[in-house]
Amino acid sequence: MTLFCLGISHHTAPVEIRERLNASSAALQNELNHVSQRADQSLKEFVILSTCNRLEVYALAPMESVPVLVKIIAETSGLPLVEVTTYLYQHSEREAILHLCRVAGGLDSMILGEPQILGQVTEAYEAALQHGAGPILSALFRAAIHAGKRARLETAIGRNPSTVSSVAVKLAEKSVGDLTSAHVLIVGAGEMAELAVEALRSRGTSEITVLNRTPDRAAQLAQRWGGRALTFEQTTSALAAADIVITSTDAPHVLITPDVTQTALAQRPERPLVFIDIAVPRDVDPDVGRLPNVSYYDIDDLETHLNGAVAQREREIPKVEAIVAEETEKFRDWLREREVMPVIADLRRLADTIRRAEVEKTLQHLPQLSEAEQRQVEALAEALVNKLLHAPTQRLKAEAENGHAAEYAAAVRHLFGLDK
Repeated sequence: MTLFCLGISHHTAPVEIRERLNASSAALQNELNHVSQRADQSLKEFVILSTCNRLEVYALAPMESVPVLVKIIAETSGLPLVEVTTYLYQHSEREAILHLCRVAGGLDSMILGEPQILGQVTEAYEAALQHGAGPILSALFRAAIHAGKRARLETAIGRNPSTVSSVAVKLAEKSVGDLTSAHVLIVGAGEMAELAVEALRSRGTSEITVLNRTPDRAAQLAQRWGGRALTFEQTTSALAAADIVITSTDAPHVLITPDVTQTALAQRPERPLVFIDIAVPRDVDPDVGRLPNVSYYDIDDLETHLNGAVAQREREIPKVEAIVAEETEKFRDWLREREVMPVIADLRRLADTIRRAEVEKTLQHLPQLSEAEQRQVEALAEALVNKLLHAPTQRLKAEAENGHAAEYAAAVRHLFGLDK
C-alpha cells in the first residue's frame, strides 16, 4: 500500500478549472464512497480536502489505483480526462506527508499564512472520520494539524494575517481610493463576507449593503456592522447604488450577469463600478468586465495585490519549514515503528506465555515457599524476560526507522516461530 496525494490547486489550475472541481466536491465524496465499498477493497483509506483554491485526495492504496481516482475526478467534475491530468499534481509517501504539513502550516496557500486553511484541514479530517479515514490517514491529518498549530504558535507566519477578504478590500481601496465615502455591496453572508465587512469597517467605510439569498442571514450581518440588508430580488437596484461589489457566496452558478449589470449601469452612467469576485465557483460572469466603466477582478487577480505584511511573514518561512520537516519525520518514524509493533507484541506474548508456564511449573516443585517468596520468583522471571527482550525490541524499532522494518520483522517471526 502506498500513501499518496492527488490534487489540483491555484498553483496548477486557473479559477475557471478550480470552480468546476469545487462545485462537484460533494459528488466526488459520494463517488469515492462507492469506490471504497468495491469488492476488491483496493482503496483502503481516503480523505478529501476541498477548499475554494484546492481539491486534494489523500489515499492509502496500491499505486495502480491512481488512474482510477483520476478518472473519478474527471467524471464527477465533468472535465475531460486530458484536462484533469494537465492540471493534476501527485505526491507519494514522504512528499505527500510533507505536502499536507506545509498546507496546514499555511505555506501552500494563495496568501501566505492565511488563517482559514488550518480550520479547513481540521474539517476535512473530522468529516473523514465518519467514512474514509482509517488509522494511517487519521494519524497523518493529526500530525499535519499539529504542525499547523505549532507554526502559528512558534513563528510569526500567522501575525498580521491576510485573508482573501482583507486583500479584496485592499484591492477595492486601490481601485477607488478613499473607502470612507464609498458605497460597498457585499453579496453573500458567510465567513468571507463577514471578514470583508470587518476589513471595510476598519477603513472607515460607513455605507455597506449586504445582499443574500436568505434575508435573515443578510439582516444579521448587516445589523452587526450597521449596514443595510437586501435580497437577490433587489440585485439590480443594489448594483445601481454601489461603487464596489465584493461577492463571496457558495452558489454553484453565476449570480450577476452582463445583462443585469448593464441595466444597473444605465441608472448611474457616469459612475464607475468595481467588481471583486472572491467566490469559487465565481458569482460574477467575467464578461461583466468588458462593460464600459466596469473593473472586474476574480480570486486569481488577488495574488498580485498582497499587502506589505507578507514580507514579514516571508521571513518566517524557514522556521515553518523546519517545523514541517520535524513533524514529517516524526510521522514517518511512527509509520515505520508501526510496521514492527505487531511482531514486537507477538514476541512479548510468546515470551510471557513461556514465562507463566515455567514459573507455574517451578512453584509446583517448591510448595514450601511463602506467598512473598512466590511473588519474588514471579518478579525475577518477569524481569529476566523484560531484560532479554529490551535490546531486540529497541533494535527492531531502530531498523524500522532505517527503512528495514519488513526484513527484520520477517526474520524475527521466522526465528521465533511467530507465524505458527
